[in-house]
Amino acid sequence: MAKLHFKYGAMNSGKSDTLIKTAYNYTERGLKVTVVKPKIDTKGDARVVARGGYERKVDILADDTTDLENAVLENDEVSVVLVDESQFLSAHQISQLFRIAKNHNISVICYGLRADFRSEVFPGSKRLFEIADNIEKLPTMCFCGSQAEFNTRKINGAYVFNGDQVAIDGEGTVEYDSLCGKCYQREGGII
Repeated sequence: MAKLHFKYGAMNSGKSDTLIKTAYNYTERGLKVTVVKPKIDTKGDARVVARGGYERKVDILADDTTDLENAVLENDEVSVVLVDESQFLSAHQISQLFRIAKNHNISVICYGLRADFRSEVFPGSKRLFEIADNIEKLPTMCFCGSQAEFNTRKINGAYVFNGDQVAIDGEGTVEYDSLCGKCYQREGGII
């Protein structure tokens, strides 16, 4: 029986890099991979882009109206569905991914963030925590050397803790860091 997996981590934990390597491993064995990415993530356009420079073409660029179950099933003999930035999907779309695994025996591996820069859980991530068969944390480090747990947003180099939940890294003056709890609070994050 296929499973729904959620691999989450703070910014810079290698989620996209791991997705690209996983896709390579499947295709190397002659298995068909379908890569999904939410359209709201404009970084890389229709490609998954890792910090190390690796890229992978996206097969399904999903918006809020995309029926992922139907979109995936339009492709023949899919062995695995890999989802980048899964936190941006709706709870309903995450349920569709669950049905792909359970009703169509296609493994689904989602990669994404747990929470935003305000430490609030994304709707897609919340649903994944509720229904995923396997949940795995991908660790990364804070600048102080401790394990990073929190995502932070910087505008013009200054940490901010208010604003819209979604602002894409690298667009305009937006950038992100990952910090441990102590450093997150020191920079102004409230827990």
